[in-house]
Amino acid sequence: MAADEGDSFFSRWSRRKVQVRSGAPVPESPPAVAVPAAVPAQPAALTPPVDDAPAPPPPTLEDTQSLTPASDFSRFVARDVSPEVRNAAVKKLFADPHFNVMDGLDIYIDDYSKPSPLSAADMAKMVSAQFLKLVDDPEEQKKSEATAAAALDHGSEAATTESDTRAPDAAEPEETHDDHADLQLQPDHAPGRQGPGPGAG
Repeated sequence: MAADEGDSFFSRWSRRKVQVRSGAPVPESPPAVAVPAAVPAQPAALTPPVDDAPAPPPPTLEDTQSLTPASDFSRFVARDVSPEVRNAAVKKLFADPHFNVMDGLDIYIDDYSKPSPLSAADMAKMVSAQFLKLVDDPEEQKKSEATAAAALDHGSEAATTESDTRAPDAAEPEETHDDHADLQLQPDHAPGRQGPGPGAG
């Protein structure tokens, strides 16, 4: 038996099969020893304590009136509590303003029926608003400010000298088309369409 202890299960099984086929006597296998299953001992903390005191009655709607945000709501959501009492307790809990703070991530909470007009600074940056004269052109404002500053620098003497050089009955100079060169049509220098060539007849 000591030699068989070092053998593996398959070698013992194969040897026993060969002995049965050849008719040799097969040694009896030792009886299996039953190993009792180890029963884990339950810790004393998991065993329910034996309490002879009766269970408190489930809370009622009158008990929910005295709830505050600091109260213990666990007994109001137990299994034996009626749905009306549970709903009233949860409603009282979420009535706290702490739970009603918007985080700003909600979609469609703004009132989109109110228009948001552009400010004057934004309108001044738009070329279309300047073209439609919705705002003052900043270039014209700069020119007028520069002209006013130049008039202050030259003083009143330059203004009187300019008025003296012109005849008293002279008319104001007319505005020519060259003053707004960006608005006039540009000449077309493309070659014109050629006429029909000489006929065959």
